[in-house]
Amino acid sequence: MKLAHKIFINGNFVSPQGNDIMEIVNPANEKLIGEVALGNEQDALAAIASAKRALPAFAQTARHQRQYYLQRLHDTIIARLEDLKEATIEEYGATVQRARWSNHYAAETFLLFKELLGEYEFEKTISKSKLIMQPVGVTAIFTAWNANAGSICVKLAAAIAAGCTVVIKPSEMSALQTKILMECFAEAGLPPGVINVVNGRGDVLGPVLSTHPDVARVTFTGSTAIGKIIARNAIDTMKRMTLELSGKSPNIILDDADLSSAIPMAVNECFQNNGQACVAGSRLIVPKKLLPEIRQLVIEIVRAMKVGDPRDERTTIGPLASEKQYQRIQHYIRVGIEEGAELLIGGEGKPDGLSKGYYVKPTVFVNVTPTMTIAREEIFGPVLSILTYETEDEAVQMANDTVFGLQAYISSTNMERANKIAAQIDAGRVSLNTMTHDPLAPFGGFKQSGIGREGGIFGLEQQLEPKVILN
Repeated sequence: MKLAHKIFINGNFVSPQGNDIMEIVNPANEKLIGEVALGNEQDALAAIASAKRALPAFAQTARHQRQYYLQRLHDTIIARLEDLKEATIEEYGATVQRARWSNHYAAETFLLFKELLGEYEFEKTISKSKLIMQPVGVTAIFTAWNANAGSICVKLAAAIAAGCTVVIKPSEMSALQTKILMECFAEAGLPPGVINVVNGRGDVLGPVLSTHPDVARVTFTGSTAIGKIIARNAIDTMKRMTLELSGKSPNIILDDADLSSAIPMAVNECFQNNGQACVAGSRLIVPKKLLPEIRQLVIEIVRAMKVGDPRDERTTIGPLASEKQYQRIQHYIRVGIEEGAELLIGGEGKPDGLSKGYYVKPTVFVNVTPTMTIAREEIFGPVLSILTYETEDEAVQMANDTVFGLQAYISSTNMERANKIAAQIDAGRVSLNTMTHDPLAPFGGFKQSGIGREGGIFGLEQQLEPKVILN
């Protein structure tokens, strides 16, 4: 039994004042593997007070000192990569490839911000005035369970680079991963109170962190529904906010695309991270005339995917993170069938031979219409909806026919044409013939996919307030 019974406040591991305990279950086999002690409102207040005390001195630290801290954070996480990988597989069900990549990316984020910090101008002249970029203050960090280390570290790195102190409220479902990160933060040797971490339920800690007057900024990754609650809470004290929210990403296949590469990529763009990704390309928008060929390709690709043990290097799709997630996906598959979409492959229930674990059949629907539930709501699992179009204008209209706007994908052999389409898509990122991630480019969404941006200079400046001094 693995225990996550401590939180991290003012540089110390302490027992939370809350009394609630939550069980941690391995999603691959449904076995109880640990438990986490959940903090309460008093723990949140203690963490805020700690961050507030540490802020004045930390905000005045020299650039080279913060660069040193960023390097230390990188080094301590790199030293624990194997532990983090194992925890991500065991607690979350990530495939070994995903667990390896995501935690290495989390560590490397600190080096990226170290480099940015060395080049950034905190003082500059604007017209006849002096502009000073000043740390925004105590920052509350909320993160989701589908990308624990990466989500925490990209927010934390920006805050440290800017000179801000933080209170991190990670998902309680990621407690074993978070425990390792807390140990890394302690080992890194930052001043007490700069980094504080409290495990706990969002409905308990969230209202405190999003309303407290000593918290200047909130940065949140999660669902649009919860993001709206945080935004409403934060507005009374005019907190600065970055909200990275839900998506329903379109993936447009143009009629000149190389289907032999575009369709495998499209399936992977939907099923990445076991389908539990805000950037999942879950709406595949294809030329109607190419649908017969695409149908056959998709069937072949999905049949070849290995669903199962996330520790097996051959596995493409592991289990979903929890029973709740499993039931959610079953619901959407049923709704798709009930609303008249054609089930191409997959369906309800677990894959053959996988009676234990929260595994689902990778599922693809065709003849999906834009008004169907599966084409409009974020499913957050390996379920792909294929829609068809006859003209480019129709494809663009279909892609933009959503309340979300986080990510989009386009496949074409004509880059001029692909860029022309990309310019018309309402999304924070549009990937052309690629699944690559650029960590220095801003990440965030249009419409109800969020407010503000993370990553690179944009992420750093979200942690800063511009002050103008006029002579």
